[in-house]
Amino acid sequence: MPRPRKPANPFRYFDSSPEVIRLVVMMYVRCPLSLRNVEDLLFERGIDISHETVRFWWNRFGPLFAADFRRQRINRMRGFRHERWHLDEMYVRLKGELVDLWRAVDREGEVLESYVTKSRDKAAAQRFIRRAMKWHGRVEAITTDEHRPYRAALIELGCEQKQETGRWSNNRGENSHPRFRRRERAMLRCRQMKSLQKFASVHASFHNHFSHERRLVDRKTCKTRRSAALAEWQSLMGKFNCAKQRAVYIRLTAPG
Repeated sequence: MPRPRKPANPFRYFDSSPEVIRLVVMMYVRCPLSLRNVEDLLFERGIDISHETVRFWWNRFGPLFAADFRRQRINRMRGFRHERWHLDEMYVRLKGELVDLWRAVDREGEVLESYVTKSRDKAAAQRFIRRAMKWHGRVEAITTDEHRPYRAALIELGCEQKQETGRWSNNRGENSHPRFRRRERAMLRCRQMKSLQKFASVHASFHNHFSHERRLVDRKTCKTRRSAALAEWQSLMGKFNCAKQRAVYIRLTAPG
C-alpha cells in the first residue's frame, strides 16, 4: 500500500509568521492601498518589511487564498438552481492600450468570474460565458446590455432564450466596476494581461468573502457577518497545519 503524500506547507521556506503574511495579503488586496502604503502601515505596527516583499507575498499567497474562497463558494451554490447572472465588460488600460475585462455577477452582487481579453467580439464573449458555466454550472437567466457579441455568443451556446435586456436591468453588473476602479487607481494600473487577470480574480474572491452588505442590514447583523468572515479567514492558516498533521497520522498508523 503506497504511503499518502505529505501535503507541502506553503510557508515552510519563510522566516515570517503565517499571521503576518496573512495580514499583508489582506491589507493589499482588500483595501485600496499601494505597496508602499502597506509598508508604512506595517512599520507603525513594528513590522519592518519592504514594499517588494509585499508584492512577492501577494503574488505568492493571494491566488492560494482566493482559490480556497472560490472553492467554498462553488460548493455552497451548487444547490441553487434559480440563479440569475449579470454580464458586463469594462475597458482597462495596459501600457497605453485598451483591453476588456469581462465580469459575471450574481443576483447578490458578488463577482463570479473575471476574464481579460484583447478583443470585444463574439469569440471573446463566448469564451467568457463558457468559462463561467464551466465553474458555476448552468443558469436560469442572463441579464446583459445591448452589446451584440452577447447575443451572438449565447446563440452559439444554445442559451439565447435565457438572455434578458432592458433599461436599468443590468445595473448590478455596472455597480461591480467602481470598486475595482478604486483599486486600480491605488496600484497605478497593471502592465501585463497576465498580472491583470490574476489580480482581478483574486480581488473578486476577497471582496466576495468580506462583503457584509452593510448598507442593507442593521449594525448587529453586519458585525455578526464580519466576525464570521474574519474567523473563516483566520482558519485558512490552520488548514495547512491540520492537513499536515493528518497526513503524518495516516502515515504512522498505516499497516506495514
